Amino acid sequence: MRIPVKKIAAPAAPFARGRLADDGGVALITALMFTVVSLLIVMSMMYLITQSTKVSGTNKRYKSAIEASYGGAELLAKDMIPFLMLNFSNSANLATLFGAAYNNALLGQGGTPADVACLQAKLRGPSSTWPAGCSNTPSPTDHPDLTYSVLSATGNPYTIYSKIVETKPGNTDTSGLQLQGEGVAEASASITPMHNPYIYRLEVQGEQSASSERANVEVLYAY
Repeated sequence: MRIPVKKIAAPAAPFARGRLADDGGVALITALMFTVVSLLIVMSMMYLITQSTKVSGTNKRYKSAIEASYGGAELLAKDMIPFLMLNFSNSANLATLFGAAYNNALLGQGGTPADVACLQAKLRGPSSTWPAGCSNTPSPTDHPDLTYSVLSATGNPYTIYSKIVETKPGNTDTSGLQLQGEGVAEASASITPMHNPYIYRLEVQGEQSASSERANVEVLYAY
């Protein structure tokens, strides 16, 4: 006896067409993700370029300031201090004489008698003998001893603040005459003693009025 077998047709996949229809949403999301990533990359590149430009500009301004400080320190050591030494005794007119010689440069913050007396003490005596009120802090702008300008190739000139913060006196002759003395048993009528120069520790800062960049240098100067 043959038993009839009822064939049952496999049901059609009701969601196949729905899955195909959802592919458009996935593509849109993928495109949006790529767009966001591309925008982030472009923004990062723009930020790096902008920051690099700022850093380059800052470095250029700093190099200009440090060169101005070097120039100011050289002018101070090779020209100004010897000038002040030669005119040291002329305390009454020292501020006027200095300003006239160096284009209205200032002794101290205003060229007052106290500023002149303080600088004279710093030039000739150790720190322990300086008058009260003479500043020896490392900051050149804190009661500077000398304030003057150096020209810039472009733009405004640089203002130089300089200060003597420590002095070690020696036997330097500031009158222009050679140091001489007489020996008891020497064949020569005069001898020349060993030269021990004055030693100064100088703090110098250069800055441009139109720029926020400034640079400090410390100088050990033997006169």
